[in-house]
Amino acid sequence: MANDKTSTLLAFALGGIIGAGIALLYAPDSGHETRKKLRDGMDDAEDWARDKIQDAKSRLSGSSDTVKDILGEKKDDFKSAYSVGKETYNKNKEKLYKENL
Repeated sequence: MANDKTSTLLAFALGGIIGAGIALLYAPDSGHETRKKLRDGMDDAEDWARDKIQDAKSRLSGSSDTVKDILGEKKDDFKSAYSVGKETYNKNKEKLYKENL
């Protein structure tokens, strides 16, 4: 699944680079203006990428906290069930021992 996302992202980036090259060939503006537009576009893309990375970090952080909470609750449930099971086992073991004497 991660490989599909990587392939999609790579295809998107490659398409952007090819599109930029074609745009340069057919650009109606001067070289200076075209370079300025490219610089502005790259700055916008950088800002967008930073925002997406920050969003992903925030979501992952929240998800890990949720997983920790769930595991903590399940750990407590397991400990309780283990204690009850152990107590029941010991009671029944004593009962069987007394019956067989």
